[in-house]
Amino acid sequence: MTHKKHGKGKIIVFGIIFWYPLAGVTYQFLHYLIGLRRLGYDPYYVEDSGRWIYNPETFLFSPDASANVRAVASVLEAHGFAGRWAFRGNYEGGQCYGMTEAQLFQLYREADAFLNVTASQELREEHMACPRRIYVETDPFAVQIKIAEHDQPTLDAVAEHDIHFSYGENLGEPDCSIPVERIRWLPTRQPVVMDLWENPYPPSPQSSYTTITTWHNRGKRVIFRGELYYWTKGREFLKYVKLPLLRAPHFELALEATEKTRGILHRHGWRTVHSLPISRDVDLYRDYILRSRGEFTVAKDQVVRPLSGWFSDRSCCYLAAGRPVITQETGSSKFLPTGKGLFGWRTMDDILAAVDTIESDYEGSCRAAKEIAAEYFGAEKVLGSLMERAGI
Repeated sequence: MTHKKHGKGKIIVFGIIFWYPLAGVTYQFLHYLIGLRRLGYDPYYVEDSGRWIYNPETFLFSPDASANVRAVASVLEAHGFAGRWAFRGNYEGGQCYGMTEAQLFQLYREADAFLNVTASQELREEHMACPRRIYVETDPFAVQIKIAEHDQPTLDAVAEHDIHFSYGENLGEPDCSIPVERIRWLPTRQPVVMDLWENPYPPSPQSSYTTITTWHNRGKRVIFRGELYYWTKGREFLKYVKLPLLRAPHFELALEATEKTRGILHRHGWRTVHSLPISRDVDLYRDYILRSRGEFTVAKDQVVRPLSGWFSDRSCCYLAAGRPVITQETGSSKFLPTGKGLFGWRTMDDILAAVDTIESDYEGSCRAAKEIAAEYFGAEKVLGSLMERAGI
């Protein structure tokens, strides 16, 4: 691989799609890669971690990345990134796929910058050759708490980067209770490539408000200043489990859950489908969103209670598909227009009012949703702003 300046330069996007090969995550990074390419950069996708990969079939971690690589590489290459991706298992027995190890090390020396999206790439000496190192945090709260509690590994990890962005757009504001110390967090949000979500389907009268969710997460609860903050969706959905009994449209959850949980949901009028088959296939995932009536979803306690200003990558896809979104308020309504196409809610009454507003002018609500996506989440706009502020 020879060093040839391409447009605005070579940019590495570090991520987690080989590690966690589900469609929602894959689209998250495709939006970055395609958006950067359209801005004139030469983007590469890289994972070079000491973590074993997650196997969505067994729900276990494994050193054998071959199946995950096969699943993801074909998607990257279908979107024009053949020869521009690498997975390197930096652990005993780990292998390098895509670019060779020599090509990867050369890329580190030649790249103008990297974006450490989700901040999941641990940095080593070879990565420090990049002259501009950009930290992009997608889930605010946990890192800020660790910094406030003087957790040295976290302090070291953030210090290895030159500039720090967060999807927590409300960080540092008086109404946000997340502590902001030592690091200047710059607000950013999810980029979305609009034409990936062109929607040919007028929804049928039987279409549902849907979402694709992980019902239960383990090990991410945080105690801060004597309070327990949760990181799981099921706890929040159950607070509003009566919703389908109160309004006529159908509501559906794509999830993996116990039969007991499904029974509770079904008794309250929810439809359910298994999320894993949808999430393992980028086309099925996209089609599921396109055929939905809209999205109704909750958010995790860690971004809701402290008013982080966070917004969901998946909800951006619904908006780009021209599907209205009803989402739990995190403080994001300070930065995004709500009331038509997008609704932030705090109470059941807010949810019911949002459904009524959408159903009273469904086509107008769909147009508004798409307009919000283009104006506030369009990849070229979001990434253009990020890269300009990063000095790239």
